[in-house]
Amino acid sequence: MGHPEACRNGAGGRQENLAAVNGGADPDEDVSAEALEAGRLLFAQPCVFVAGVAKRSALPEAELPEVAFAGRSNVGKSSLVNALTGRKTLARTSRTPGRTRQINIFRLAERLHLVDLPGYGYARAAKSEIAAWTGLVEAYLAGRPTLRRVQLLVDARHGLKDSDHRALTVLDKAAVSAQVVLTKADKVGEAELAANLERLARELARHVSCHPRIVVTSAQQGLGIAELRAGLAQLAAAA
Repeated sequence: MGHPEACRNGAGGRQENLAAVNGGADPDEDVSAEALEAGRLLFAQPCVFVAGVAKRSALPEAELPEVAFAGRSNVGKSSLVNALTGRKTLARTSRTPGRTRQINIFRLAERLHLVDLPGYGYARAAKSEIAAWTGLVEAYLAGRPTLRRVQLLVDARHGLKDSDHRALTVLDKAAVSAQVVLTKADKVGEAELAANLERLARELARHVSCHPRIVVTSAQQGLGIAELRAGLAQLAAAA
């Protein structure tokens, strides 16, 4: 995997550098133009809200392949989903962490379900309510046959927290493929980002569920969004 330490200053150089970081699973393999175009075309299609699920019995029938987005409550899941789909209000964003208290499912082009999971690590709610959300998410992860991957979002400034390690352990036990997506990359310096990537790669090597490639993104600046779309389009095409 590439690292950002050789990046030129300025938005253009940073974009070029992150494109290198966001290459294929092989460190020397870039995401192809064809894959990027497939991702663009998929995410240009209609994306609609399907259901907000607060209990397992309310989950819609598993028909389309699904990609779930998980992470700490303030990591920027809703902002990333909105950036991917090019819609500012598809997934609700809030300045108060922990406001998403159900599984929200969106249907993209009748080809893929995007699943926004409740954030973990922070919530102003009773312990019993938090336990209910946790049980719902764990039941979803372990029992959803069409779940192709969990995109685990991690703040680029902070790296993995204890709650992220716990989430990865759950995914390991459930034998669910996971890929780490760094968010808010625009808020961290390039040398620090390079160091964080190296440390993160070492930590992820302990988790059998993890995809080998880390995607670096900024929903605000659009960094890494095209590469992430391309990867999700490949999952939809493989179904």
